[in-house]
Amino acid sequence: MINQQNNAPIGIFDSGVGGLSIAKRIAEQLPNEQLIYVADSAYAPYGDISNQQIIERVNIIADQLIKKKCKALVIACNTATVNAIDQLRERLSIPIIGVEPAIKPAATMSVSKKVGILVTQATANNARFLALVDQYKNGAEVFIQPCLGLVELIEQGQQTSEEFNRLLNQYLTPLIPQGVDTLVLGCTHYPFMIDAINKIMPNGITLLETATPVSEQLKRQLTKHQLLAIRSDDVAHQFYSSSINTKQNEIFSQLWQSEVKVNLL
Repeated sequence: MINQQNNAPIGIFDSGVGGLSIAKRIAEQLPNEQLIYVADSAYAPYGDISNQQIIERVNIIADQLIKKKCKALVIACNTATVNAIDQLRERLSIPIIGVEPAIKPAATMSVSKKVGILVTQATANNARFLALVDQYKNGAEVFIQPCLGLVELIEQGQQTSEEFNRLLNQYLTPLIPQGVDTLVLGCTHYPFMIDAINKIMPNGITLLETATPVSEQLKRQLTKHQLLAIRSDDVAHQFYSSSINTKQNEIFSQLWQSEVKVNLL
């Protein structure tokens, strides 16, 4: 039996443009689904605001997406997930999928048993995240590397700038003599810097991001709740931001790899 909500949209949100890495994979894996993407740019990056502020922003955006009749929500932000997903699941009855760093597969795959995790400062200090590391490290030595400033530069479309490369070198170089052979991208912005990482780290380094596991979990949840889209019309994704600036359409379009119009939430 087809639920009348089947063709309702899926809400996806992040502090900024990083969650587009998740949204793009979902669009590829679930082409019948309409996506509504929200960048909370007025408060980005979440790594720079308090836990309570993150929870408040997550609830405000989730409520906006519920008003738009979303049938499921994806918190496409590691910092928001570790700080706010538990209370959001208590508040709402629809499927809610979060993003967590791929610690368990990284620990399993690492030959040297030396794993690096690139995260925001807020994630690095979060008790839920640290508990996940302890739970899933499976005997591996884990190096948690906060990456201050990288999210802001990606938000500005500056991931090929001299300043970006200087900071990235500063964060990655200490991991090389430690023998790290597996690197977890613990922020949804970070897949947009994979080329830059590969220029710094040794050949053969394994990079793990979470777009595919999130897409697969979303599909499982939609299937379980009989909410997969059955479409006869074209899919038209929508993009919103809590703070529009002149470069945002250009940056969204660059990362989405096709032209995007961003509307004010």
